[in-house]
Amino acid sequence: MQTESAVVRARRSLFSRDELSERGVSDAEMRKAGAAGDWHRIQAGVYIARKEWEAARPSDRHRFAVLAAVDRSRDAVGVLSHLSAAVLHGLPVYRFREEPVHTTVPRASHPPSGRTIRRHTGVLDPADAVVVDGIRCTSLERTVLDIACTQPREVALSCADGALRRVSVKDRRFDPDAQALWRDVMRERVERARGRRGVRAAEWIVDFADGRAELPGESVSRLQLHRLGFRRLDLQVAVKGPRGFDYFVDIALPDAQTFWEFDGEVKYRDVSMRRGRSVEDVLLDEKRREDWIRGVTQWRVCRGGFADIVSPEALAARLAAFGVRPPR
Repeated sequence: MQTESAVVRARRSLFSRDELSERGVSDAEMRKAGAAGDWHRIQAGVYIARKEWEAARPSDRHRFAVLAAVDRSRDAVGVLSHLSAAVLHGLPVYRFREEPVHTTVPRASHPPSGRTIRRHTGVLDPADAVVVDGIRCTSLERTVLDIACTQPREVALSCADGALRRVSVKDRRFDPDAQALWRDVMRERVERARGRRGVRAAEWIVDFADGRAELPGESVSRLQLHRLGFRRLDLQVAVKGPRGFDYFVDIALPDAQTFWEFDGEVKYRDVSMRRGRSVEDVLLDEKRREDWIRGVTQWRVCRGGFADIVSPEALAARLAAFGVRPPR
């Protein structure tokens, strides 16, 4: 059975002024939608239930904003790009912030950027524009390049890792040849972009990207470890478990005989990820898993969350608490 896309689900949450009128929402209620009431106005003429808006993550809010912009002025928007294209493609974006809708348009052919839309001028090759759920946006590869040229490394790497994972990992099986091919294709793109601002940063991101990273927290952990001087970093390392199956550890630091585990809260708070288990059961399973890994390998297991990877210094402090020092 085909899974419904996030874009399709998001469309059902948006309502035009006429649609709200048909539901019995008065003009007075719609006028209150800017700051109060049961409805939130995303932009002129496009509304969403306030409870749903307030419960949405930043990336989901951006998806709503993209759909609102496209539905209101499809011809004037151009090709969705940069972080907006990343959201449409479903790429993982580290610490997504509120952003205007990003679009790429031919030079001087559209109105200037405004508060809600950021227009980037540029020429797109035919292969650089694709259609995702009925919306024109930049291709996955072009999106990675644009973000790598314009965003901080933390954001760029999380997107690049996510894109690379799609072609290099299937059913937890990593294909190094597929990863090498992706890098070759992206290096060609980088080479063609010589002279563009940010292209050297993009070159570094392409070389450092790794499809084995499963979450943005793992991508940024790896980046900060690299900044601290750790050069040997093995991802998704298998440790034989007690009943014949493998435990996978996020990052191994062989030179320090240490495993690093990014411990995001979602595995405990998200009901779907708990797979019917209580929070207590998840914690017990994690404890048994960690005890086994530590006992079998005789390596340290260090855990940390988003607060521990905001900077190299924060991660160094976390590692130091476990007796792990960066290479000298």
